[in-house]
Amino acid sequence: MDRRRNKKFSNNWNNQKKANTNNNQKQNNSETEEKKFQFNPFNYRNEEAEQQRKLGIQKIKEKEIICPKCGKPIEEIEGAMADSKTGEPVHFDCALNSVKETETVGENEKIAYIGQGRFAVLYYENIRDQRHFTIKKIIEWEDKGVEKPWRDEISSLYSKVN
Repeated sequence: MDRRRNKKFSNNWNNQKKANTNNNQKQNNSETEEKKFQFNPFNYRNEEAEQQRKLGIQKIKEKEIICPKCGKPIEEIEGAMADSKTGEPVHFDCALNSVKETETVGENEKIAYIGQGRFAVLYYENIRDQRHFTIKKIIEWEDKGVEKPWRDEISSLYSKVN
């Protein structure tokens, strides 16, 4: 019983609660009187640079780049991978299919993309549990040291910050 009473009345000791509320009201009034700065992005936007960026991206998307593996045009160049032999852009699915054709996969194994231009053969102890796996083999699809000119052009347009 004493604990409850202490918690309940602890804020009112020496009228501290009333004093704090009066100070807070004074601070709120002074803040409303002062004009606060609010950032407006429209004041700092460069419309010409934004237009040039959009035109550049549109030009790249208008280019018809044909996949050397399947012969179909690549519509989303951002998701394309570089061919392991020529360095030209290919569909991601075409690269995955060519890796699947060259690699033999055993029971409870699967080929997956693991990032940075690499595929891997994954082994699952329980094929239904996709969270637990071990990497049996890493397949380097893209060369890390070689820069692709088509990728540099795309990244320079998409990464422009105003």
